[in-house]
Amino acid sequence: MKRMLTLMLSLVALTASAQTLTLKWKTDTLLRVPESVLFDAKNNVLYVACIDGKPDGKDGVGSIAKVSPAGKIISPAWVKGLDAPKGMGQFKNNLYVADISRVAIIDIGTGKITSFVEIPDSKFLNDITVDKQGNVYVSDTGTNKIHRIKDGKAEVYFESTELKGVNGLLAQGTDLYVVDFATGINYKLTADKKFTKYTTTAEGADGVVPVGKDEYLVSSWNGEVDFVNAKGEVKKLLDTREQKWNAADIEFDAKTNTLYVPTFFANGVMAYTLAK
Repeated sequence: MKRMLTLMLSLVALTASAQTLTLKWKTDTLLRVPESVLFDAKNNVLYVACIDGKPDGKDGVGSIAKVSPAGKIISPAWVKGLDAPKGMGQFKNNLYVADISRVAIIDIGTGKITSFVEIPDSKFLNDITVDKQGNVYVSDTGTNKIHRIKDGKAEVYFESTELKGVNGLLAQGTDLYVVDFATGINYKLTADKKFTKYTTTAEGADGVVPVGKDEYLVSSWNGEVDFVNAKGEVKKLLDTREQKWNAADIEFDAKTNTLYVPTFFANGVMAYTLAK
């Protein structure tokens, strides 16, 4: 009986750590400094935010590319006229893009920028997430604040001295998952502003995406991707630092178990199959 129990516990441990990433494809290197990827399931297309300049440069050369789920670049500059676009979020027919000190709103049907929401006193807007009510949350790595756009108006939603480089955001129900670029610490922020440490992943923490119930992938800009289970335990699934392939603001398609990784200075997007 004791041996059987030991075997069962071993199998449970093995199952819990069985996640792997296998490369499916990578795009041509025509995407200029891609920082973020977003999958639009309705239109079956990937949007890629391309900085094409300095990450803090207000130079008007940034763009949004369109890429097929098979890795074909449909349009390297579907939307033009942005500065240094980074994190993106979607609600209905609108695409929201963090653009240094403003959030661009793009009509997906036309590919036109319809308006900008200026974020007062912001310095380096980075990631975006949208909740089910259409509220847009955007992190400002330059001031360590999280802003919210509600009914078209921007407001400071949360700030804390614990944050040293707030970056990735993920809305889950009424909660926000927050990752810190400077420390790698992952936090959970509730609707009543209870802010607690959840776990720690690699420094340079960038994007955070759900892959199951209370399970997440967190990317590190340096080129790493960590899996976090429901207990907050961390397993490294990807490390491309030696190849000098960054892993910026990632995206995950649960239907196909595909992880999309923008490689920043490597000028492309890589797709991986997640096996659980």
